[in-house]
Amino acid sequence: MCNRVWVWAASLAAAAGLAVPAATASPRMYTGIYDEGATFFDDATQTFARYKALHTQVVRVNLYWGGKLGVSKYRPFDGADPRDASYNWSLYDRVATYAGAYGIKMLFSITGTPRWANGGQSSNRPPKNFNDLYRFAYAAAARYSGTYVGEDGRTLPSVRLWAAWNEPNNPVFLRPQFVKRGGKWVIQSAVDYAHICNAVYNGIHATMFSGEKVACGVTAPRGNNNPRSARPSVSPVAFLVAAKKAGMRTFDAYAHNPYYGTPTETPTTKPPRTGSGATPTAVTLANLDVLLEELGRLYGPRHLWITEYGYQTKPPDSVFGVSWALQARYLTQAFAIARKNPRIDMMLWFLVKDQPDLSGWQSGLMTVDGRRKPAFAAFEHLPR
Repeated sequence: MCNRVWVWAASLAAAAGLAVPAATASPRMYTGIYDEGATFFDDATQTFARYKALHTQVVRVNLYWGGKLGVSKYRPFDGADPRDASYNWSLYDRVATYAGAYGIKMLFSITGTPRWANGGQSSNRPPKNFNDLYRFAYAAAARYSGTYVGEDGRTLPSVRLWAAWNEPNNPVFLRPQFVKRGGKWVIQSAVDYAHICNAVYNGIHATMFSGEKVACGVTAPRGNNNPRSARPSVSPVAFLVAAKKAGMRTFDAYAHNPYYGTPTETPTTKPPRTGSGATPTAVTLANLDVLLEELGRLYGPRHLWITEYGYQTKPPDSVFGVSWALQARYLTQAFAIARKNPRIDMMLWFLVKDQPDLSGWQSGLMTVDGRRKPAFAAFEHLPR
């Protein structure tokens, strides 16, 4: 990260009377944004000023261990040392510094395996040795402890909110979902994820900095539970049960992304039964109690983070979108539903700005060219 950004961020923090990290009052439920495109690649001054204007309390991004945006480019000499020469933290130092300057908390979701750690495979394949992930999680938490002095002599802000992976029940993010072993299909993604959760949780907490919280799960809202399908995936409750059975030991919160299934669904519309009349396996905001009940049965009254939520709009999405007015109404309604639940500690809206490719997501509070939708004001006026 260039010195100019550091100087600017430090000056802003001093001028605004902000500590880095900011010590803001903790509401019962944090509200925030998850938008990597804006957070990583748009003008940082404008982006974080916009987040501040929206009264954003938490900004989430993935902290990529491997892959195109990965910190770890080749096998480290000491994976637990944040100064190891194989690590490039500049992208994440930058966003953490801006967040700290504006008094916004960061949530880093550690995800993606580097090729050196999984035998040269894609980043959605698990590591061969989960101790490598443990050491990386430790290095990340040590670097963003609030006491770590960076290469330019300035102390990096703290990050206390962490998550393990992203949507591990979705083959886009973790493969394989199923393997056949001893003539029976096994939910391999849950087996691997149990190790991922344990490694990230233990690595973060091994630094012993106060206030650290690690969420596991971060599950997608639906899965087909069909290992023979062209795109096998696992439903949220089945995944949770399988991960527990596979040895997922503990976490500070469980995370889930309870998106709607069709544009006719409101935040209170429960998923429909299957074509054969079976009980639905999807977990949306409307039937979140199903996941919370199973979570309580397996782990006690753990709390939940909603790490992604949103409604796409038409225009521009004529297939999956709702009107701009409905998006604003559903946003207000959804956050009110979550806030009433004493076990939900966080809810993040997916996208401040529409993605430029129509094959992506169009749930932004703004259009791709910066026009504000009614949802912008709705988010701005949410209770904090």
